[in-house]
Amino acid sequence: MNSDRIAGNWKQITGKVKEQWGKLTDDDIAVVEGKRDQLIGRIQERYGIAKDKAEEQVRDWERAL
Repeated sequence: MNSDRIAGNWKQITGKVKEQWGKLTDDDIAVVEGKRDQLIGRIQERYGIAKDKAEEQVRDWERAL
């Protein structure tokens, strides 16, 4: 699933986001609203990882969908 489809189906996908990144709060998910770059930023903040690692995680997650 590509990032455009993720953004379009964000409400249905939020459960999968919570499964993958449990440290993200409902507020984090509401702010992200399917925007890939914001999701990466929130993952960086919550998990204390570098941007490239967060991007890699999101890319792998997108492929798995």
